[in-house]
Amino acid sequence: MRSTAYAAREEFTSFSEIETLIRGFEDGTLQRERWTHRAHLVVASWYLICHPEEEAIKRMRDGILAYNVAHGVVSTPVSGYHETITLFWIRVLRAWLSQARLECSLVQLINGLAENFADGSRPFKHYSKERLMSPEARAGWVEPDLNPLP
Repeated sequence: MRSTAYAAREEFTSFSEIETLIRGFEDGTLQRERWTHRAHLVVASWYLICHPEEEAIKRMRDGILAYNVAHGVVSTPVSGYHETITLFWIRVLRAWLSQARLECSLVQLINGLAENFADGSRPFKHYSKERLMSPEARAGWVEPDLNPLP
């Protein structure tokens, strides 16, 4: 029998699996090895679906900061929470969700976004490494220096 626990590389088969991931993130119980790029995308998308964009951003930012504290991750100028990367993905996901097929199920939608955005290096199509990895980009939003966002 299939476990309902979220697995980092598996597709979701039910809404309850998505809920388990989101709940684990929000209460800090999601195992750190399960807090993957894909998991970030799922949570951010869920927030964008359920809340206005500014609220989704606030929930994502506050949630990552709280999750990091719960797991002993310290935010510094070179590690931990990264504002520009978080906002980059929120903007990319918002654009994708605005064009997504609404007739598909939430599970299909979430699996589709995970498939479409599995490459975590996408920000580097818009930012040089120096700019994106700068303390300024980690602390606040910085505009892309290579290619504009769509």
